[in-house]
Amino acid sequence: MNKIDLIKDNIDNLTSLWKTAATPLLSYHKTDFLEFSQIKNAGWPNRLWFRKDITAENLPLILETIEKNPGLVVPYWDVFGSNSNEIFEKNGFVIRNKLTAMALKLGDKFTLQNHLTFKRVLNEEDAKIWSDIYPLSFNYVIGKETLVHNYENVKYFLVHFEEKPIGTLALFQTGKTMGIHGLGVIPEMRKKGLAEEIMKFGINQAIDENCEYAQLQASDLGKGIYTRLGFEDLFVITNYQLT
Repeated sequence: MNKIDLIKDNIDNLTSLWKTAATPLLSYHKTDFLEFSQIKNAGWPNRLWFRKDITAENLPLILETIEKNPGLVVPYWDVFGSNSNEIFEKNGFVIRNKLTAMALKLGDKFTLQNHLTFKRVLNEEDAKIWSDIYPLSFNYVIGKETLVHNYENVKYFLVHFEEKPIGTLALFQTGKTMGIHGLGVIPEMRKKGLAEEIMKFGINQAIDENCEYAQLQASDLGKGIYTRLGFEDLFVITNYQLT
């Protein structure tokens, strides 16, 4: 698969996850130009996105949508070969964070150290535990209800160390691509190699599902691990928020 196709697959997997998570809660919306998902009383997905490059003419619709749905984050894919992100930066938007979209061509499975156990979330009790520990790794909440309504479509895993929940993982498949999302380890258990072990588990799951590629969006905190495991950079996602 060439880089252009990998970029498209990365964006498709990510935006399909946002749509899938929000649709059962009647929180996904679409116009001719943009799409957005916003789940009330949660911090995710709460994204507004578009497939084509933007122009100044699109700004009023974006602003109107955000005004009616406060708190939406706007991801800008650095794939258009333009400086259209300046439209945001000149009109009251600030950068929330930046992520690197990455892809791995799958091959042999990894040997796990068996320090961790993985439990798929399939009941409300585990969904609450997952939702409670997720914000310890990330600066936003994924509500329990989001998990409860998506057991079949998204594979959420609770990660345990010595029978204590210490991490989260979400796997979402589109075609032959497995998106690896929501990989977090609580702060007191970091720098022990556990995030790498969780990622290897996710990759092995993708191989078991006969996927050809694993895709993700990496923060600076995790990027070094993923590069070491063979993931390659595709593009940068800049997440904007209106002040």
